[in-house]
Amino acid sequence: MVVLTGASLNLQQVKRVCLYEETVAISPESMQNVQKSREAVDRIVEDKRTIYGINTGFGKFSDVIIDEQDVNALQLNLIRSHACGVGDPFPEIVSRAMVLLRLNALLKGFSGIRPLIAERLAELLNNHIHPVVPQQGSLGASGDLAPLSHLALVLIGEGKVFYKGRVCPTAEAYKEEGLKPISLQAKEGLALINGTQAMTAMGVVNWIEANELALQSEWIAAMTMEGLEGVIDAFHPSIHEARGYKQQIDVAERMRRLLEGSKLTTKQGEKRVQDAYSLRCIPQVHGASWQALDYVKEKLEIEMNAATDNPLIFDDGNLVISGGNFHGQPIAIAMDFMKIAVAEFASISERRIERLVNPQLNDLPPFLSPQPGLQSGAMILQYSAASLVSENKTLAHPASVDSIPSSANQEDHVSMGTIAPGTRTALYKMRGECWRLSVYAHSRLSNIVE
Repeated sequence: MVVLTGASLNLQQVKRVCLYEETVAISPESMQNVQKSREAVDRIVEDKRTIYGINTGFGKFSDVIIDEQDVNALQLNLIRSHACGVGDPFPEIVSRAMVLLRLNALLKGFSGIRPLIAERLAELLNNHIHPVVPQQGSLGASGDLAPLSHLALVLIGEGKVFYKGRVCPTAEAYKEEGLKPISLQAKEGLALINGTQAMTAMGVVNWIEANELALQSEWIAAMTMEGLEGVIDAFHPSIHEARGYKQQIDVAERMRRLLEGSKLTTKQGEKRVQDAYSLRCIPQVHGASWQALDYVKEKLEIEMNAATDNPLIFDDGNLVISGGNFHGQPIAIAMDFMKIAVAEFASISERRIERLVNPQLNDLPPFLSPQPGLQSGAMILQYSAASLVSENKTLAHPASVDSIPSSANQEDHVSMGTIAPGTRTALYKMRGECWRLSVYAHSRLSNIVE
């Protein structure tokens, strides 16, 4: 069980909850903070103080004052009007991550929700009820408004959910689990949707998979080294310590460990003095991508534990400040960085594939064919790899450099952070490239052994 505090969630815990479906619990201390924050909202409503999102409209309507008797209806209207996402739904694992991250952020106690809202989000996780959330429709500023509105629909008993291997109306899942819809009160609708949890959830899931892909790329590269009788000296620790990048040093160490005792590698000068860059520079290129992944991890773990809605409530409600923590720029840039890093794993992998199949670059049968001419061998596998690598270049185009104003220019700079992870398309294609390389390496190694 993972205990949520609003301040200590890490990527390993997210992996346990989202990939291995571990249950969650809420720490008593964080629930006390939630309760205090809610009491502050109740006092604001009772004292008729004018506070954005509690008794005003939203966005360009922020100057419209809402009557006291309508503050609850305001929240319901917000969720229904903003749940207008389009496109295929996020994968269920991303939806689960979205619920987890929104719950954790609300537990910081700056958002003004009732404990009931936090408890329901935990129930969704523990009962494996996951909102069906369309992937498209968020600008990544003012929070992920459209995606998180689809999440919020589930709390009020509307929308659709992933449940027991099927997609069904929320009401159907609630009936089976004995849950009742929640009627939102002042501030709660806004608190649920004004955050970066869609982009962060996608980023977290992509980072977990990218981390696995990066490790896979190393043992696959090691097998390619054997297939081409690569020069092992390129991984000598002195070279990498002389440059000083920790990630480069670590890759070289893992490559030495993977190739330890191999009879298929060579020493400097035995067959050639040095290899081509795609072999010799594995630690430098892979290490640079690992640097990016480490940077992304740092930003994700900060964002996972951040208060990202607006306004935020401090000092028992005596200080309520409208700000911009919902702006997704830190995650947008990090996601663009991660796309580039993962694309480079595939790019250098394709060059190693070319060296395996090109008879002008090795001493092996052309295209590894057992009957050159009669059988084309692995010729077209390299075509597929090249096609995927080229497509990756377009998928790695940065999203964070773009901005289109919204809400009558009130929200005049946005992050586009939710599209920055490229959904999961780019990662899947990159992972496909990695597995194709695995096939190559196994095939080549078998030929050598025979």
